Amino acid sequence: MTEVARGGFALFARVDRATRPGAGWIVLSNSLAADHRMWDPQISALTRTHNVLRYDTRGHGASGVPLPPYGFDDLVADAITVMDAHDVGKAVFMGLSLGGMTGLGVALDHPQRVDALICCDARADAPPPYVKGWQDRLAAIESGGMAAIVPGTIERWFGAGFRASQPAIVARFAEAIRTMPVDGYRGCAAALMALDYRRHLGRIAVPSMFAAGANDLAAPPEAMRDMASAVPDARFALVPDASHIANVENAAAFDTIVGEFLAGLTARQN
Repeated sequence: MTEVARGGFALFARVDRATRPGAGWIVLSNSLAADHRMWDPQISALTRTHNVLRYDTRGHGASGVPLPPYGFDDLVADAITVMDAHDVGKAVFMGLSLGGMTGLGVALDHPQRVDALICCDARADAPPPYVKGWQDRLAAIESGGMAAIVPGTIERWFGAGFRASQPAIVARFAEAIRTMPVDGYRGCAAALMALDYRRHLGRIAVPSMFAAGANDLAAPPEAMRDMASAVPDARFALVPDASHIANVENAAAFDTIVGEFLAGLTARQN
């Protein structure tokens, strides 16, 4: 576990080493209001083939909280700074929601640092209803603090069956939302409301996969399918029985989809 200096604050990062020598790298970027631990279900599978570098996005977890607002230029630069600090010249980049959008920016602005992109449960633009949703959540926080958005966020993140059957997991995510610094949330919400990658997706020139939870209302599968169609030779995959935090709600299916994509990259390279 390390702290990476970033212009007046620090980014928390963690490395999980591969079980075999000579493995490449995969970088994991978290969703808004979660942290690097959201990827815990994937670590066992990923470290069979890759060294894993994960970090807490600014304003999240153990990372520092610079003053808002933030932009995706900031979040992309953070990711590159973390990679540089760990001597990761090139990696597969996998992110979910806010992390997936950060991955789009890394692939667009730093293609030489990306072996492949896995973008999960994300969007590429900010239409008016989407922006209004963020404005409403910010207004709720202004009057009631982070606790005001916990119920609605958890309902978007996980289906009713998962919430009922896995209360301990849901409680951990709820606590992460409740205890997130307000400035961190405001800062990242500003980036999301200015999201404008859709018109640039055709420039992504690295192998790419877009994965969506079949029941995700926050980043609907049809929006992600459209994103995949805009990226040359990109794949689209649906994670069944999963909502927004698809890697947790149906970890087995998610791991299979990601594993098959990574295996295909290896076959292509050989």
